[in-house]
This record gives sequence, structure tokens and C-alpha cells, in this order.
Amino acid sequence: MSRSNEGMVQGSKTDGPPSGADAGRGRAGTSGEAGSDFLQLDIGRVPAGGRTEWLAGRLRAAIADGTLPAGSRLPASRVLAAELQVSRGLVTEAYQRLAETGQVSGRGRAGTVVVAVPSRAEPPAQPPAGGARATDAGAGPVDALRARPCRIDLSPGVPDLAAFPRTAWLRAERQVLADLTPADFGYGNPQGAPALREAVAGWLARNRGIRADPGEVVIVAGVAQALALLSQVLRETGVRRLAVEDPGSLGARQQLEYGQLEPVPVPVDGAGLDVAALRASGARAVLLTPAHQFPTGVVLDGDRRRDLLGWAADGGLVIEDDYDAEHRYDRAPVPALRALLPEAVCYAGSVSKLLAPALRLGWLLVPARHRDAVLAAKRYADLGNPVLAQLVLARLMDSGELERHLRFLRRRHRRRRDAMLRALHDRLPGARVHGAAAGLHLTVTFDGDAFEDTALASAALELGVKCHPLSWHRFRPGPPGLILGYASGPVAEIEEGIAVLAAALRRIRP
Repeated sequence: MSRSNEGMVQGSKTDGPPSGADAGRGRAGTSGEAGSDFLQLDIGRVPAGGRTEWLAGRLRAAIADGTLPAGSRLPASRVLAAELQVSRGLVTEAYQRLAETGQVSGRGRAGTVVVAVPSRAEPPAQPPAGGARATDAGAGPVDALRARPCRIDLSPGVPDLAAFPRTAWLRAERQVLADLTPADFGYGNPQGAPALREAVAGWLARNRGIRADPGEVVIVAGVAQALALLSQVLRETGVRRLAVEDPGSLGARQQLEYGQLEPVPVPVDGAGLDVAALRASGARAVLLTPAHQFPTGVVLDGDRRRDLLGWAADGGLVIEDDYDAEHRYDRAPVPALRALLPEAVCYAGSVSKLLAPALRLGWLLVPARHRDAVLAAKRYADLGNPVLAQLVLARLMDSGELERHLRFLRRRHRRRRDAMLRALHDRLPGARVHGAAAGLHLTVTFDGDAFEDTALASAALELGVKCHPLSWHRFRPGPPGLILGYASGPVAEIEEGIAVLAAALRRIRP
């Protein structure tokens, strides 16, 4: 037993009931309100002989379900005893029972801290039979995979989190805080802080060729919230079906399904979305990634762009997810569709791939006919994003710091992409590589092979490497494949990860 835990045991032996008035309440246990705000504990109806076990059980349950995660500090025994109107010895005895099972530890003046959480069964890494769909109860295989531990993470969509510009962010945050008045800490504009809307308008003009007034910009909690707001607005206008790329993002598809829209698959080939198939689908709106199609990496070519804009001009609505267009290496920038037909294109972007998903900061531009409805939906969703982070991001954009960070990332990502290409060539010579010119991931396919790509991804996970099977992001069947992110880890990890994939492929090939 540790020295700190011995202190807890000694306390439980020597601590008596409170003296004076507190002692009277502790002995009676029924006068006043015998409860605590901590875990909403109400001990008043618990029989006197079972109170210690009851309290220990409530604490165990809170640790098990995550209400008290590792690192949480329990109330001081004296404080909790006073709130529950019981003896301090009862509380310290309950704490001691958890210490004996290794769930908490006495840390002297730091108090009693949760140190271990009971292990839980890992979620499955493969999608359920019949395809992955969004449900009220769970978010699907991508979120389950994200929660799995691994040695090397080659999941797509994971940026280089180690490159987050902490120094620049802190410097900008100090500057913002120095300039704020007390009134600035009140409720902000649900549409977004004016400073950030102006900075985003400038960023889009410089980097994506989009001319937008700051009044057209809506600040959102990432592209996911943009899709949620648009789903609500479109549903209210009578839209029930929305065309999506096939293959296309499973996460985006689930977001639409959760928003009660039916995704209608439209094929993608080497020129991008098949606009003729879009017309034939009868859908009135389409979600697509034209600058760097997810997951194939193709660019919507000139003829398809013109055809798509013609479809939109005839009454269709385009939702343009510009999720990683800034990350390009071997090609010229591709103009955003929003720059060509703003009255028919909803444009969504974020800093999730540029800075960090944890910021939950993005932007949405919508045609004038939908703007009021989107603003109302945003207002009632959350009253607007946190203002302080918006102002810091605006400072980074206005100062040129974000452009400098982007240039740094491009150099770093290019080295990692090149390392992955070399490793694939050496270790998986039969794989076809797609989408290498831009983005944060590669897609590889194994033409002519008969194995299941979910089996390959599962075998790789057993060996400590995460990646996405291509079939997760498909409606229709196709050759097995993997989607491999290269942005988040160093070159050595990428090389080792591809070597592990080669070993996993040898395991499962017939």
C-alpha cells in the first residue's frame, strides 16, 4: 500500500463524527437536506447501516461511466461529510474501499484523485452488416475506430496536430485579451464575431478566389455543423433527398442521414462527379468535394464543372465541402465553385485540417435565399461559437501568421507524402495509388484481388496500425482499397505503418 493510501486508512480509523451542531446532524442523518451537489448525492433515504457501501457504490459507478474520469479529484472528506450530514469517518471509509481496488489514490494536500478507470470492451472496428448508417444510439465505425488505441495512426482526415502553432496562438491570444473590454465577454453575434467574418472573407479572397462580403459569412463549429444546419434548412423547404459522391465521405453521409435527408449516390470517375447521373437522379441538391474529391483525390474537370453549374443554374443547389483544398503540392490551385456561381452554391470550410479539429471553427457561405433560415438555425442551435477563439483566429489570419503556417505545413506534408509513396512502391508494388497531388491522404486500390478490405484494415489494427477500408465510403461494390493519411506522423512511422500493412495483406490474402 502506498504511503498516501496509508494516510487514508489512518484517517478512517481516527476521524470521528463532527463536533457540536454538525455532530448532531451527522448522528441523526435526517434533519435538513442530506444531499450534495457532487454527483447529486442524496443519502437521506439510505438506511444507516448501508451508507458506506452506498456511497462507495455511487463513486464506483461514476468512475465506470466516465462521470469521474482519471485525474478527477474527489471532495475533501470533511466537506462531503458536512454536505451529506454524516460522519467524516463514513466518507473516508468509502474512499478507502476505492483505494483498495486501485481506483483512487490519496495525494496528501492534493486530496483523493481518481487514478484508474475499469476497462471496457473495445468497439468493433468493422462496420455492421448491411452498411454503416447514422443512428440515434451511435455514430458508426469511423468514431469507433477513432477511439481504438494504436501504435501508428494512418487514418485519413487527421492533420499534423504536433505542428499546431502554439507560440503564435498564445501571442495572438494575449493581444486579443489585452484589447478586450468587459462588454466583449458577453454573448456574441450568433453569426460570428465581426472580426473573424471579415478575416475569413479576406482569407477566401486571397486563397480560394471567392469574393464575399463579411455579412455573408456564418461562423460554424466545423463543416459538420454546416451540414447539420443545411440539412435542417433544406428539409424545411421540402428537400428530402440529397445527392452525394460515390465513393464519398462516410462521415458526411451519416451527418445528412442524422439530419433526416436521404443520400442518393452519384458515381465518381477520373473526371469527378458524373453530372449526367446527377441529372438522372432527380435530386435537387448535391454535396461534393470538387477541389480534391474524398477519397479518390480527383479534381472535377472543366467540362464537368460547366455541366454542374448549368444544372445548378436550372434550380439545383450545390453544397461545396472545401475540406482540404489549401494542401496542394504538385498542381496549380483549383478555383472554388462558389467563386463561379455564388447564388447556387453553399460553401463550407474550416481550420480542422489547417490548425486542429479541436478548435471547432469553420465558415459557411449560403445563397441569399437561404441565409436568414441558416442564421435562425445557428442562433437556436448554440447562440454562436465561443468568441475568444474566433478573435484569436482572426488575428492569425490578419497578421499573415496563418499563411506562414500553411507554407510550413505544405513542406512538411510533401516530405511525408513522398515517404508514403516510396514505401508503397517498395512494400505494396501491386497497389494503385490515387490522389497524390494534394490533400492529407492517399487512396490505394488492389485491382484484381478478391479479399475484403475490411479484413485487411482489421488485420492491420491487430498489428497496431489504423486506416480506413475504402468500402466504408462506398455505396456500390468495387475493388478492395485503403485510405491512408500521411499528415499526422513522422516519416519513420509512415514507413513502419506501410510495412505493417504489407504484413497484414500477406495474412489475409487467399
